[in-house]
This record gives sequence, structure tokens and C-alpha cells, in this order.
Amino acid sequence: MPFRWSPREHVMLGAYLIKWIVIVTPVSIAIGTACTLFLLLLDHATQLRFDAPWLLFMLPLAGASISILYSCVGKGAEGGNNLLMDAIHGRENGDSSIVVPRRMAPLILVSTIITILFGGSVGREGTAVQMGGSIAATIGRWFRLNSSDMRILLMTGIAAGFGAVFGTPLTGAVFAMEVLAVGRMNYDALIPCLIAAIIGDRTCMAWGIQYSNCSISTVVPEFVGLLTVKVMLAAVVFGLVSVLFAEMIHGIDNIFKRSISRSWLRPVLGGLLIIGLTYLIGSRDYLGLGVSSPQPHSVSIVSSFSPHGATPWSWWWKLLFTAITLGSGFKGGEVTPLFFIGAALGNALAVLMNAPVDLFAGLGFIAVFAGASNTPLACTLMGIELFGSQYTLYFAIACFLSYLCSGHSGIYLSQRIGTPKLHSGLLPPDASLGDARELRPGWRKFAFRRCSELKNNS
Repeated sequence: MPFRWSPREHVMLGAYLIKWIVIVTPVSIAIGTACTLFLLLLDHATQLRFDAPWLLFMLPLAGASISILYSCVGKGAEGGNNLLMDAIHGRENGDSSIVVPRRMAPLILVSTIITILFGGSVGREGTAVQMGGSIAATIGRWFRLNSSDMRILLMTGIAAGFGAVFGTPLTGAVFAMEVLAVGRMNYDALIPCLIAAIIGDRTCMAWGIQYSNCSISTVVPEFVGLLTVKVMLAAVVFGLVSVLFAEMIHGIDNIFKRSISRSWLRPVLGGLLIIGLTYLIGSRDYLGLGVSSPQPHSVSIVSSFSPHGATPWSWWWKLLFTAITLGSGFKGGEVTPLFFIGAALGNALAVLMNAPVDLFAGLGFIAVFAGASNTPLACTLMGIELFGSQYTLYFAIACFLSYLCSGHSGIYLSQRIGTPKLHSGLLPPDASLGDARELRPGWRKFAFRRCSELKNNS
């Protein structure tokens, strides 16, 4: 076959690249600047909460104010990350009726800061991603982009927000593509997402943002060995805990909505439960972000990377505090609490298995998130960006196994199931995790079915 080359094709590819650089650059700078403001306010709110412990007693009122705020001006913005995913999926199918509103960005910014200030246990990712999606959608409407380009721009908003808030641009780019569908990733937005994540991250750095990263100092032995078996066992536990986290948030949310008709009363009760739990266990370690603490013997993400830096049940308390906070209607992200839960669980498993504490804390840090978000590739990259490439094989084992063991559950119910983890034939085509969850029998149905089967067999 003679040599064939199409100059027109490469001219079109060059035009495509220039087009997205022109569109994505101002969007990503705006998102990076918004994330900078968010991170600065977050630091001030966290410090103020440490300096004024009495703010915790205002948490129920803070929750009520957030609920009233969304009821009055937040119509259409309450869907959060799931709304973003629905908008992207809708445009993929030619449906542009799902609109990401402008007000989503300021609403989630203000409500997350309020939640953190008064002691709610939430994270940063949800806020950054929603701000990114809202800003991207707004600028996309200014540019009058068509449905296909708007879909890609919304994905770049996710990439820029995630990359900027955690200082992990490669992870942000892959996360924006991987999080939309379990087991399936489209590469049509690869270059725009990469550009967006890098510019968003660099914008934050240009504004002087410094990230508190943990480190792993363990020198790992040869890959094949007892340590690998321990990592595999730990990964299974990480995956099961990610299921517990997701199901507790969805379950508590369902219970509150069924039991309390007035939406503003739900976070009031949730705030009272958080206050009660704080004094029941005699610790404030599980309030707020939990990245670090000025108290010398407090449990935090940073402390979990050190021996004796967490108790055997620290991961459970953080999980419970976060599930109540988010399930009762407070606003914020799930990812930073997942980092805390994973790191503290890794610390506990390291002690149990006689393994390196910092390595297992790092594995839990990324693997519980991988299971809960169904993004094993992005989380493996996050481990490399945060902790170094020398542990890549262990990161991959932990994230991939955790992803598998989490089943068809997760924190994002609008996430589509592109390729099922288990081809059971029970899932309808193009089902979401929300659909899969509805198809699963609850504990009562499961127990009733088992009793019926045992009765019939006897």
C-alpha cells in the first residue's frame, strides 16, 4: 500500500486543539481563582472553629440556614455532582434540557464554608467540582456552544476544579472522564480536560496556594512477596468500607426524607446528633475536614501516616460523622472524609498485619476513594502524584481491587454503568448506580427471601 497522508486531517486537528485552548483557558483560570478563594476561606473557617469551640453548638442553626437558602434560591442547584453528570449524559444523548445553573457555584461555596465553620464533617471535592461545572456552563452559554461542545466543557470544569483543589492535575483530567460511567471512558475530551486541569492547578499555585500533602518514606521490598498479599487483603477491606460509606450516606438521607417532611428540620436533627456524638466519644477529631489539627495528639489525615496516629476505630467515627452530616442535608464533598477514613483504616490494618503504617495509610487514602467513586485509574494516578511512582504497583493493586469489591455501589448515583463489574444480566442497558441500588433487595427483603427459601427447602 502506498504511503498516504491527509494534510487536511491534521489541519483540522490543529484547529481543534487551538479552539479548545482558546475556550478552556479563561474557563480554567476562572475556576482556579474560584478554588483559590474557596481554599483560603476554608483555612480561615477551620482556624476559627479551632479558636472558638463553641461554634459547634450553632451547627443545627447553620444547617437550617443552608436548607432555607437552597429552598429559597437554590432550586435546580441541589442536585450537585449528580446534576452535573446528568447534564453531561443528557448532552451525550442529544438532550440539552438539563441546565447547570449559575447560582450553583456561590451556593455550594457559601454552604460548604458554613458547614465546615460550625463543625460538619464534609470535604472539598464536591464544592470544587460543582463550582467548576457551574462556571464552565455559564461561560459555555456566553460562547453559545453547541450541545456536544457544552458536554466537553462541563467535563473540563470537573477536571479543572478537581485538579485545582487537590493539586493533582493528571488525576483531575482522568477523573473527569472516568467518573461519568463505571468501566467506560471516552477519550473525546482527553486534551481539553488535561489542559483545564493543568491550568486550574497552575492558577491556584500562582495565587500562592500550598497543599498539605502527606508522604510515604517506607522502602518497599521486591514486588512479589508477603507484602503484596497483605496489600491485596487490605484492598478488599478498603472496597467493602467504601460500600459501607456510600450506603450509609444514601440510607441516612432516605431515612431523614421519609421521617421528616420539613427539609430545614433534617439538618437541625443531624447537627444535634453530631453534637451528641462529639460529647459521647469525648473527641472533636472527626469534625470538619480533618486534614490536620493543632492539637498534638489528635487524629487526622496527617497523623494517620505515623505509628499510633489513629485508633483502631478512628475510620468508623469519621465515617459515621460524615454520613450523618451529608445524609441530613449539609453541603460539601465526600472525598476528603474518604481520605481520612482510608488513611485511618490503613493505619489500623497496618498494625493488625504488621505492615508499614505510612504505606498502608497511603493505600487506604486512595483506595477507599477508588471504591466509593469507581475511579481506579484516577486514584492510582493520584497516588503517584501525591506519594511518588515507586509505589505504583501497590497503588494499582489497592485501587483496582477496591474498585472491584465495591460492586455496583458508589457515592454518585447518577454514575452510569458502562461495563458491569459482574455480567449478571439483571441490569438494564445504560443503567445508573441509582438504578442498580433500587434493584437490590433491602435487608428486610433479603431476610424474608432467605427465610422463605429455607422454609421451602425444609
